[in-house]
Parts: sequence; C-alpha cells; structure tokens
Amino acid sequence: MAARFEVRHQAVATNGQVIATSEHYESHRSCLNGIDSVKRNAAAPIQDTPGTNQDR
Repeated sequence: MAARFEVRHQAVATNGQVIATSEHYESHRSCLNGIDSVKRNAAAPIQDTPGTNQDR
C-alpha cells in the first residue's frame, strides 16, 4: 500500500493562538493554492511566517 501524504495550513494570530486550520490536502501544490486563496479573500492583512510541523 502506498503511503498517503497529507498537508494542511493554519492561521495563527500574533499572540500565537491558532485561529483556523485548513482541510487536509493530498499535495503540497494544493495546500499552497489554499493559502493563496486565503490571502486573496482575507479581510485582514496576512503576514507569512515560518511555521513548524507539529504533526512530526
């Protein structure tokens, strides 16, 4: 059986609190497309920050 690869993204407030978590994506490209969609449609400015993979 092939390993399943899933990725997701989170929106984190400036105080470090996670305020939103995306669905699971089956590819990195799909996840990046989801992030771009949030950036385009968000009511507040979005600042990219380096994340950590908390699932590892």
